[in-house]
Amino acid sequence: MNTPYHNNQEFLSHISIDSVVFGFHENELKVLLLELKDLEKYALPGGFVKKDETIEDAASRILKWRTGLDEIFLQQFKVFSSPDRSKDNPTIPIIKSLIPNIDISFYNDRFISIGFFALVEYTLVNPNPDELSIKCEWVNIDDAKNVIIDHSDIINGALEALRIQLNYSPIGYNLLPQKFTMPELQKLYETILGKQLDRRNFQRKILSYNILNRLDEKRVGVAHKSPYLYEFDLENYQKALENGLKSGW
Repeated sequence: MNTPYHNNQEFLSHISIDSVVFGFHENELKVLLLELKDLEKYALPGGFVKKDETIEDAASRILKWRTGLDEIFLQQFKVFSSPDRSKDNPTIPIIKSLIPNIDISFYNDRFISIGFFALVEYTLVNPNPDELSIKCEWVNIDDAKNVIIDHSDIINGALEALRIQLNYSPIGYNLLPQKFTMPELQKLYETILGKQLDRRNFQRKILSYNILNRLDEKRVGVAHKSPYLYEFDLENYQKALENGLKSGW
């Protein structure tokens, strides 16, 4: 298993990356977490920065290892630099037990962490644990509380950054399957924003952005009237990402 713990000399000291990976499944916003060995606690999928790479390249490399995906939508949102954030890090005893002869001083240092959030399609992710964890799994964001050090603050910060972005930039392409219904898109927005949106107002506003194409297909097998399927107009979606939207939610 290719993990950094045996070869920490190739990484910059004092700098780490923690990424909040968002997925949307069964009308729930989820985050990808590692369940740590012997602790009954979770941690964000993070890692270190190699001496010869950029912060962005490091974040992409780490998440490819964790998810199996290339070209993940990633956005840096905050630096976490509390002087005590690395104090009493519960992963250090695990590292020492796995690698008895390791120089643990690298991990005992104060780490400043750069926070990223990632948007991925849930069904495409192949969660990959590491030596310190027993599994890597999706957790409903409302249940992502039993986490180490300041990872709860990082998760909350990522969600707030995502909500702010939703007010000036489109979201959905990286979280939904290629074809989706208007109610599914609205539920995604409501879940992120933490509030209900009027159905007619939502549809009118989202269509005014010209980022959707309605297909001549309907969702079959639903209890109510079969809704039409949509897909994103990628050219207009990209323009909206670059130029922003006229109004928020």
